[in-house]
Formats: sequence, structure tokens, C-alpha cells
Amino acid sequence: MILSSIALVLLTAAAAGLPAIWLIRDQLDRQAWTQVDQGSTAAQALYQAQQNELASLATLTAQRPSLRQLLIQGDHEATRAYLQTLQEGSGLDLVLVCDAAEPIAQAGQAFDHNLCAEESASGFHLYPDGPFPQAWLFAAHPIEDLEAEPLGTVFVGNVLDGGFAAQMRARTGLDHTVVLQGQPVASSLAARPATSCAELGAAARTTFDLQGLRYYAACFLLDRAGLAAEVALEVTEIAVTQQRLIWTLVLSIMVGVAAASLLAVLLARRISRPLARLSDAAQTMSKGDLDTPLAIKARVREVALVAQALEGARADLKRSLAELRQEKAWTDHLLEAIIEGIVTLDRRGRITFFSHGAERITGWGRDEVLGKTCDHLFRPLETDEPFSKLIPQPGRREKIPVELRDGREAILAITGAHLLPPEGGDAQVALVFRDVSEAETMHRLLGQFLANVAHEFRTPLSALAASVELLLDQAPDLSSAELEELLNSLHLGVFGLQTLIDNLLESASIEAGRFRVYPRTSSVSEIIAEAIRVMQPLLDKRHQRLVVELPVAIPLVRADARRTVQVLVNLLSNASRYGPDDVEIEVGAAVSGDWVCVTVADTGPGVPPEYRDVLFRRFIYPHTDNDRAQVGAGLGLSVVKAVVEAHGGEVGLEDRQGGGSVFWFTLPRVLES
Repeated sequence: MILSSIALVLLTAAAAGLPAIWLIRDQLDRQAWTQVDQGSTAAQALYQAQQNELASLATLTAQRPSLRQLLIQGDHEATRAYLQTLQEGSGLDLVLVCDAAEPIAQAGQAFDHNLCAEESASGFHLYPDGPFPQAWLFAAHPIEDLEAEPLGTVFVGNVLDGGFAAQMRARTGLDHTVVLQGQPVASSLAARPATSCAELGAAARTTFDLQGLRYYAACFLLDRAGLAAEVALEVTEIAVTQQRLIWTLVLSIMVGVAAASLLAVLLARRISRPLARLSDAAQTMSKGDLDTPLAIKARVREVALVAQALEGARADLKRSLAELRQEKAWTDHLLEAIIEGIVTLDRRGRITFFSHGAERITGWGRDEVLGKTCDHLFRPLETDEPFSKLIPQPGRREKIPVELRDGREAILAITGAHLLPPEGGDAQVALVFRDVSEAETMHRLLGQFLANVAHEFRTPLSALAASVELLLDQAPDLSSAELEELLNSLHLGVFGLQTLIDNLLESASIEAGRFRVYPRTSSVSEIIAEAIRVMQPLLDKRHQRLVVELPVAIPLVRADARRTVQVLVNLLSNASRYGPDDVEIEVGAAVSGDWVCVTVADTGPGVPPEYRDVLFRRFIYPHTDNDRAQVGAGLGLSVVKAVVEAHGGEVGLEDRQGGGSVFWFTLPRVLES
């Protein structure tokens, strides 16, 4: 009976104790593996953040104007000092600038390999040969010159050494080992032996013993060439805890059958409840909730230690994720601050990122284009090819005319780059573009301007040369009328050149910000008379008659007489040029409040409506049927506007009844005291 009772009690104790022991072991193992898996996930995220950070640093370094200037000057010593400053300030292990396949300058750790000649620029670079195998993480970006060929390529990188492994351990809370072809090249452990981590595949679990300590480890691949990483958690204390709990249960059973049975039941419940809460907390953490603290009270010290360790892992992961979010926010802020448009595309050409600069240039909103193809966003002009076929190769720059959302045509200067190596499977294409429509327009206008100025100089110079040659050869044989005609031709040629030079000088003065007027009390009649005196020979040559209509009593004005004469000469010159021969050109003046309005009316073809808003800008050539008016410097009306507005007046254009145009400008009158 006693034996039966003892046996029954023992069986009862075993039935209660064995499940408790199994539950403790299972729960602790699950928590340990959960922590290892979370550490592996955090480590992979840190590797990705490291690659993104290096890519950002490579882009920023390549776009530094100081570096471009040093490369253009060819000062390698200064370039090396500049790279040393960048390397020390950014905490990089290596900064290297290459030209083609040869290095120009580098700063940081000694590096004996020719990185410039390697086909794959960005990503992991493995060097298993030699006494000390190494693994590096590099990012590269071309150094572009907007007016010439690319100046080279900048490489930035960090070596995956013991310091890197220690840093990863501090950020994940787990020991970290970098494995190259089965051999550890960097580890936070004292002496990690060879491992088959690279052969196990991504996210593979393994266990090992090191210096009498037990470790749970997880592996993941970094590169297909045999580079892998391993995170390891020491579980010796957990194993000791398991053994201690088992012996406690056994001793409790041996001390008293009945008491041991009751104690076993109470102990099992005491242990299982906090472990269940630990399991629930681990599940919550695995779902991404790292803000809820683990308020688990356990009377069992070992369980309390596990709870504390899990709470520490939660805090560490939360801090690491916060740092990653901060780095991502900084990168996003940097991208948004760039005025150029930045778009990233996946393998199918779908948009995965769209910066504020891209929104401003294209008129599309980010939410409207994410997930859509680039062919939907950009509609090329002058070709039937889709935009995806026109994307330039990495490191190249193309100008592509496109139609934007609002129907406006623009010329985009686009540069393409790969964010990750194509063999990685997740490669994306980054496009950086800016609207260069205005620059292209100004380039075209400048070419037209130079051609017209050359024509304007050549025509009068040819006439002057012919007249002077005729005077030199036949002066004694020419009559007075012929001499007067030649001299008049010379005068007109000199006048045309003088007007062109005056406009060029005034335009240059306006562009440089040195343009000034010096108003003083002046007579409108005298200003008009001086302008007529200057223009009369040209009008006589074209048989054009000047009609002046002034009020009987016209007040004095505050004006720079010389500049105002130039305004009238430009307006009269345009009226003569655009008008036919043997017509009248009217000059008038009228008082309007505190202003005197001067008008010049011609009988030319008029100004087309599409040119009226831009007529007083530089390099504007309205299209008319008058071949004589198709050339010119395109500066006269811009000088007119600058002079009049410098006096505080206004300038404008109206249609003339019966055909032609009326140009007018105002000058401040001198008020009688």
C-alpha cells in the first residue's frame, strides 16, 4: 500500500514534473531561437542600411564641386589630401577616385587590390587569397562634368573586420561573424573556428560549442561568391537554468512525496504562466510591436533573467530600428532637398520612388505615379519609342524631349544609375533629371543672336569698304552728287554700327547690373529733335517721312537726355526697318497727369499676338513678311524698356488704326512749384 502510494505519488510527481521540465526546456529554446532570428533580421537590415548609406556617401562625394575642380586641375596631391579629410569626417575605411581602370588618389586603410579594374563596382568585394583574407563593402558613383566627359569614379567602402563585427554585436545584441568560403574573416567571438555557414543557405540555424560555452546561431548569405554572416547567442546560462530546475524538481520529490507532488504542481504553474506570457510577448515582438514593455513578474530567477534578456533585446531592437528610421529619414530629407528630380524604377519599369523635385518638374503627384510605369509618366517627343527604351546607360547623360502632364513640352537632361548589382535579383534603376528647356532655348537664341550680330556688322562694313574703295579709286572723277551719295552711305553705315554697338554696350551694362541713368530737367522737343537729326539720313534713304505732332505747351521732364534719345532712335529705327518705303512715321507727345507720354507710330505689319508678352525681352525676333526686318541683334526694345523703367516710367505697344503699331513710353514731368 505504501509502496503503491509512493509509486502513485512518484508517478503523479513524474506526470507533473516531466511536462514541466519539457515545457521549461521548450520555452527557453523557443525564446533563444526567437532572439537569434530577430538578431538575424536586424543584422540583415543593418547590412542593407550600410549599403544604402555607402551609396548615399558615394553620390554626395561624387557631386562635390571641390572634388570636380581638383580633378579638372589634375592636382593629385591636393585630391589625396581632400579625400583624406572626407574619409576622416565620414568614418569610412577607404575613399578612392579612379580614372578609367587606374586609381588617381585614395585615403584610408591600405588597399593592395586594383578596385578600378573590377567589373562590379558597388556591393561586396571578396579577397580570399593572401595571408589575411578580406571582405569589403563598396559603393561607387561616377564623377560627372556638366560640360565635358565624366572625370572618373569615386569608390567609398568599409572593411568587414573585427571592428565591424564588434559594431554589429553592439547594435544587435548578438555575437557577429563574417564568413568567407567557410573561414571566419571577422568575428566578435574570441576564436570562431571554421564553419559551413556559407553552405547552409539563407536563414539556416546551427549550434556550436566554443571554449566550453554553448551557442545558438543563424546564418544568412551576403554574396553568392561565398560570403555569409552569422549571428550567435550564448545559451550556456539557459542550459544551466534548465539543469537547475530539473534537479530542484527531483530533490523536491525525494524530500517528501506528498509535498513534492504539491510543490511540483505549484512550481509548474508558477513557471508556465510567466513563460506563456514571455511567449506571447515574443509573438508580439515578432509582429513588430516593440513599444510595449515586457512587464512580466516571475518569482523564478531564471525565468526572470529570460524576461530581462528579452526586454533588453526588445529595447536594443527598438533602438536599432529607431536609428535605421532616423538614417532613412535623413536620406529621404537629403533626396527631397535636391532640386533635380529623382525617380527609381524596378525591373519592370514601375516607379518605386518619386522625389519632390520630380513632382515640381513633371507636375505629377507622388501618390499618382507610384506603382505605374515610367512610360505612363514620360511621353517622348520626336520619336515613337517608349521612354523605357530611351533611358541612358549608367554613367551616361541624355537630353530627351518629353511632354509633361499639363501638355507642356520640356527637354530633360537624364542620368541613369543602378542602385544594386544586376545579379542581386533586386536591382533598381535610378534616374536623376532636370529641366534644361530654358537653357536649351537660351543656347539656341544666343546662336541666333551671334549670327544676326555678325550679319549686322558684316553688311554695313561691306558697304563702308565698298564706298571707301570707290572714293580711293575714283574720288577725282566723281561729281559732287556722287560724292554726297557715297558720304551719305558711309554716314548711314557708321550710324548703323554705332547704334548696334550702343545697344550691345547698354545690354551688357544691364546684364552686369551697372546700368544707371542720370535724370535732369530736359526738353521733350529737344530730345525728339536730336533723335530726328540722327535718324534723318536713314529716313531719307528709304523715302520715309517723319511727322511730328507736339502740343503747344509741353512741360519739361526729368530725364537722361542722352539715354532718352537712344530710346527714340531705337523705336524710329524699328519703325523704319519694319515699315515699307515712302510712308509716314508719326512721332507725338501728350501730357497725362504727372507724366509725358511719347509715341512712335509706324505703318508696318504689326506685332503678332504671340510675341506681345515677350517683345521687350532680349533676343526676340518676331516673324514678319518683311525680309529686311528678319535680322538684327534683338536688343533694341530690351534697352528701351530698361531705360524707360530706370526713369520710373512705363513702355508699351498698341495696334494702330489702319495697320501698324504704336509704341509709347512715359517720362516724369517737372511739376511747377
